[in-house]
Amino acid sequence: MTDKYAVVGNPIAHSKSPLIHRLFAEQTHQDLVYEAILIDSEETTFEWTMADLKNRGYKGINITVPFKLDAFEYADELTERAKTAHAVNTFDFTTEGKTLGDNTDGIGLVNDIEINGNYAFKDKR
Repeated sequence: MTDKYAVVGNPIAHSKSPLIHRLFAEQTHQDLVYEAILIDSEETTFEWTMADLKNRGYKGINITVPFKLDAFEYADELTERAKTAHAVNTFDFTTEGKTLGDNTDGIGLVNDIEINGNYAFKDKR
């Protein structure tokens, strides 16, 4: 069965995420689809869109502007990173029917700087 994922936002047409995730899936032999979904606030709500995607069997969602604060409010459970950031950019629709919100923005940036930029943040202010 194909796993379904998406990135949601407004605007979203410019997103490279569907291409990146398709290539990743091909390289790792995973059966998944990853879409970019526009949430037009004049036509629907963030909450309705999340409930719809969850009901349609999506396993996870990435959230971008301007919905990271909406995602923080929508989540059933939050990771410590999401609580610290007061924003959510990733949903995991759990097998228990919950929506787990996380924020990977900070750790992604730090890892990129430390690993790819070869700059350590330890003991820095």
